[in-house]
Amino acid sequence: MSPTYNTVILDIEGTTTPITFVKDVLFPYVTSGLYKFLTDTWGATELKQHVELLRQQAELDAEAGMKQAVLIPHETHSNADQVKAAIQQSIEWQMREDRKIGPLKSFQGYMWKSGYETGELQGQVYDDVVPALDRWKADGCKIYIYSSGSVPAQKLLFGHSEKGDLLPYFSGHFDTSIGSKIESSSYNAIARAISIQPSEILFVSDNVKEIIAAEEAGFQTVISDRPGNAPLSAKDRANHKVVTAFDQI
Repeated sequence: MSPTYNTVILDIEGTTTPITFVKDVLFPYVTSGLYKFLTDTWGATELKQHVELLRQQAELDAEAGMKQAVLIPHETHSNADQVKAAIQQSIEWQMREDRKIGPLKSFQGYMWKSGYETGELQGQVYDDVVPALDRWKADGCKIYIYSSGSVPAQKLLFGHSEKGDLLPYFSGHFDTSIGSKIESSSYNAIARAISIQPSEILFVSDNVKEIIAAEEAGFQTVISDRPGNAPLSAKDRANHKVVTAFDQI
């Protein structure tokens, strides 16, 4: 039977890629190598841009009354070691809190780019993903990614995956710059951006709140139930289509 959708939008963590890759590989790559990375790239224009975004975020957090916020001093007022220490403390705190904010995600992506380019990192993708991408392409579907990870980080993962460069499969990428993944307005915005009726789009994610938001926007949905994902309730399973592999879609 032909699919009733012409567009597929995929989440990454827990959907195309094991949660363990993010939590056990990508995140530790940042935290364990952060100070050395800062020292090796200190003075680089791109690093300065990322640090300034982190600095502005810290100031906003402090103004909002977040006591954990770590203010990042300017080099004109502090020496390099003090600035690096503040950056490290800020990033480590934000990662412990698993914050889904642009400045942190952008900095992580900046570090991961270095790791992917040297071969220290390779994106992990479930074995059933590429056959499904081939099937959807053969059916004439366009495929997009929508993840809380930044678009550059998404492209690094798929462009340097253990299964090769998968970027040619995708027609585009979206991150939280278009909106929160648990807000239906974000899915409406994506549908407008790609000029596709919501009812013709299939969204696949492991996150029930994201699935509900997409359904509210009129999307078709499937919940990805992979090893290590958050357990689904009986109500979740009764109210939504659930798969354990892409060949079931």
